[in-house]
Amino acid sequence: MKFSKFASRFDKNSGIVQLMDDLGNSMSGNSDLLMLGGGNPSHIPSVQECFRESLFRLIEDSSLFSHAIGNYELPQGNQDFINAIVQMMNKEYSWGIESNNVALTIGSQSAFFFLFNMLGGEHDDGIHHKILLPITPEYIGYSDVGLTSNLFYSYQPIIQKLDNHFFKYHIDFDKLVVKDNTAAICVSRPTNPTGNVLTDEEMRKLQLIAEEHDIPLIIDNAYGEPFPNIIFTETKPFWSKNTIFCMSLSKIGMPGTRTGIVIADKPVIDSVRNMNAVINLATANFGAMIANDLVRSGKISHLSKSVIKPFYQEKLKHTVKTIHKEFVNIDYYIHTPEGAIFLWLWLPSLPISSDLLYERLKLRGVLVISGSHFFPGLKDDWEHKQQCLRITYSMNEEVVKKGIKIIADEIRIIANE
Repeated sequence: MKFSKFASRFDKNSGIVQLMDDLGNSMSGNSDLLMLGGGNPSHIPSVQECFRESLFRLIEDSSLFSHAIGNYELPQGNQDFINAIVQMMNKEYSWGIESNNVALTIGSQSAFFFLFNMLGGEHDDGIHHKILLPITPEYIGYSDVGLTSNLFYSYQPIIQKLDNHFFKYHIDFDKLVVKDNTAAICVSRPTNPTGNVLTDEEMRKLQLIAEEHDIPLIIDNAYGEPFPNIIFTETKPFWSKNTIFCMSLSKIGMPGTRTGIVIADKPVIDSVRNMNAVINLATANFGAMIANDLVRSGKISHLSKSVIKPFYQEKLKHTVKTIHKEFVNIDYYIHTPEGAIFLWLWLPSLPISSDLLYERLKLRGVLVISGSHFFPGLKDDWEHKQQCLRITYSMNEEVVKKGIKIIADEIRIIANE
């Protein structure tokens, strides 16, 4: 059967398709597989109990329950939840946004599909507009969302080596060039996969560059504050009409509800709303309606600060300690873990590619993610792209310990071959 050029962009070679297939197959099949590769948040009992209580209240209210399952929502999203988001962000950060500055999507992945293709790609002026990723590694989910090829361009980071096997990426502003056909700048903060948090100074520079070129700065805040607040350094979130600020209910512990949140200037929100109407008819109800009371009461911020952040900080501490213990006599660096739920492992002396290491570890029952998938738009033949792994530390502590031990053992076997 013949497929269009558009359909061929979503074939098995897509990094995100392969990732989700591997994760899905492992979770539905081999229960012994050590899952250090997924993006699922931890199931924190006290947080899940809050969601359960909210869901019970929704079910017990016949009017709300009927609306949740029986009505199409507005294409912009549930208005009560949108108003709650507006109230929260204005209270926390004094942004001065209104309800027409917020739209919901079926998860943040669809939000980025909308935004990147709305801003980038082929325009009526005949110019192929691109999205600038000023630093890589960057989120794997961006790579294949373009309806046209070559949607992104990006730059290598500055690598700062630190003590005790740590390092940190920084934007190389001296080499950063904004091309004439640039439609937007995009960064995730904290960054998936590395846990990097761009400094406030770096963010201010990017904002000024975006304003200078009259293009939006898109900030992927899936792990940032006010929720889920899986961020371990001080930041000052900001918004302006030139900023598109994206959030999600996934990492707070509700990935199954597929609820993305876009905060932007009204023309952007209008376009997102229209795309929702054409592609989905409406947005989903359950995520917004379960989280509504938690957002409106401020409980979601409290949970993020007092439960979720400390929970992941403790998991992170144990995981780093395990790596230091198991990786004796191995040449390795860990990106300074400043946020998100991943550790980014750099293996400068790895004699094979990270893709091959991924396959070998999968045969040994450990699923990680090869770092090669996290460099969208970077055309450079840079060996660093094949020297890194993304390791998820949100799983059970024993699973993480066993997985890291096997990773270290396999690296030693490879070194001696």
